[in-house]
Amino acid sequence: MAGVAAAASVGRAALAALPEPVIESTAVTRPPLQPSRGRPYNPVVTLNGWTLPFRMKNGVKEFHLVAEPVVREFAPGFKGNLWGYNGQSPGPTIEVVEGDKVRMFVTNRLPEVTSIHWHGQRLPNGMDGVTGLNQPAIPPGKTYVYEFTARRPGTFMYHPHADEMVQMAMGMMGFWVTHPRQQNPLIDAVDRDFCFLLNAYDIDPGSYTPKIMTMLDFNIWSWNSRVFPGIDPLVVRKNDKVRIRIGNLTMTNHPIHLHGHEFLITGTDGGPTPRSTRQYEVTTDIAVGQMRQIEFLADEEGDWAFHCHKSHHTMNAMGHDVPTMIGVRQDDLAQKIGDLVPGYMAMGERGMDEMSTMRMPLPENTLPMMTGEGPFGAVGMGGMFSVVKVRRNQRPGDYRDPGWYTHPPGTVAYEYTGPMPEAQKGGAPGKGSMPRASAGEATVTVRKPGSHSGH
Repeated sequence: MAGVAAAASVGRAALAALPEPVIESTAVTRPPLQPSRGRPYNPVVTLNGWTLPFRMKNGVKEFHLVAEPVVREFAPGFKGNLWGYNGQSPGPTIEVVEGDKVRMFVTNRLPEVTSIHWHGQRLPNGMDGVTGLNQPAIPPGKTYVYEFTARRPGTFMYHPHADEMVQMAMGMMGFWVTHPRQQNPLIDAVDRDFCFLLNAYDIDPGSYTPKIMTMLDFNIWSWNSRVFPGIDPLVVRKNDKVRIRIGNLTMTNHPIHLHGHEFLITGTDGGPTPRSTRQYEVTTDIAVGQMRQIEFLADEEGDWAFHCHKSHHTMNAMGHDVPTMIGVRQDDLAQKIGDLVPGYMAMGERGMDEMSTMRMPLPENTLPMMTGEGPFGAVGMGGMFSVVKVRRNQRPGDYRDPGWYTHPPGTVAYEYTGPMPEAQKGGAPGKGSMPRASAGEATVTVRKPGSHSGH
């Protein structure tokens, strides 16, 4: 199978020969989709997403992706007008088995041309998806076909390679997982297998459509186009072996940090990592265009935070030009502004934690910068933040949220009310790494040039 074939324009006659496009209308985490035909495999769970069903035709797995405008809920009360696939952004996860012959029908319902690049795959050059270089662009209203064999196991991504900056800024991307055909010495069996994409948007409070020309100053940092508190928890059973596959299609790197456990980096876009290179980590940095696959033994019960360690990536609708007001008394100023703007509130005098508890009116279609309510009060997070919930009594294969963890007596931090020992403070100014060459004053002579000679 080689080359790229253009089908007829999208209509009833043309669609009759295609797999029926499956459309998802919600952002819930769907249970793993067990394969109905073909080689067996242990399916993944896409965080706040789903896996696209396939049909078998003459030994080929056929999928149908529809590129189209979608409305994605980032969290309750906040939606975006995005572009995606099959009703959602990101699009559905594609799952196949090493050695499978795959046929991908791609229908374009966007207002401009598009294509799909199968990021990280080994395939014929004409199937790589770069418009103008490897194939003609897919015009609006047309369906193209990509055909290739899934040659190596691993975790990959798909996204357009046509007007890429605009289309990816609008949310066009998805995950692809190729499971091993047989036992692989570098790929262990796991009990739970999750995947999600890192993506970012710039959506002003009160608006719905991302700014497509933003380069770095994004204000919505998301996992699978969801932000905390809208990101579902990763629910596991105690002593489960857990795999999490994370792909980065934002414009910056993300140090992803897991509390309470250590993990191994067992895979990249290039495939499974050699065992000799693996070392235990609690944070791994994922660069632009990279995928990292981590694995850990969930042997500590509790509700463990899981997030990007760039602190501004765990906030929602964050402004970039807000001045620092810590230590600045604003009483008089707040009163004067309040006379002009009823309801005005001075903020930031004692830090920003008050943002996580105050209840003030918000513009249409946005979220508080710091939000979320936990069992002990305000969590004060947003953006790229979720919780790994480890439970002793969680049934195998049960991904339902078990609620908040019940801490054993004496295992929660508490207020101390006894006598306080005197706090020791460091008062030494410190020394340089070496003494200055001279402590005397230097004399500088300045001569104004009389001409431009010697420049």
